[in-house]
Amino acid sequence: MTDTLKSTLQHDLHDAMRARETVTISTLRMALTAISNEEVAGTSARELSDAETLKVLAKEAKKRKESATAYREANRPELAEREEAELVVLQAYLPEQLGDDELTAIVDRAVAQVGATSMAQMGQVMKLAQAEAAGRADGGALAAKVKARLAG
Repeated sequence: MTDTLKSTLQHDLHDAMRARETVTISTLRMALTAISNEEVAGTSARELSDAETLKVLAKEAKKRKESATAYREANRPELAEREEAELVVLQAYLPEQLGDDELTAIVDRAVAQVGATSMAQMGQVMKLAQAEAAGRADGGALAAKVKARLAG
C-alpha cells in the first residue's frame, strides 16, 4: 500500500519533532490542521485525495507568500522571514511550478481547444488550463496569461 500525502506529512511531522525543528513542526501542524478542517467541511466528513490535499497545501503556501509580502511592505522583516521559512517547508510537498513558457503553451492549447476568440470564453479556457496545470501554477498568473491571450 502506498502512503497518502497526508500520511507522509504526519510521518515528517514526527521526524521533525524528534529533531526539534520548530519551524517545520509548526508548519506541518498548521498544514495538517488545514487538511483536517477541509475533511470535515461540508455535509459529511471524508478523506481527501492526494490531489485535494495538494490544493489545500497550495492554498496555505499562497497565504504564506501573501503574508510575507505584506510584512515586508509593513517593514516587519522578522515576521516576513518566518512566513518565508514556512513557505519553504510547504513547497517541499508541492509539485514544481511551471515556467513562463510552459504556462503560455498550456494557455495556447486551451484557447485552441475551446476555439476562444473573445473574453466571453475566458471561463471555458481557464477551466481547461487549470485542469492541465493542476496545482503547478498560480491561478492569478494563469488568469493573467489567458486575459492577455484573449485580449490581444
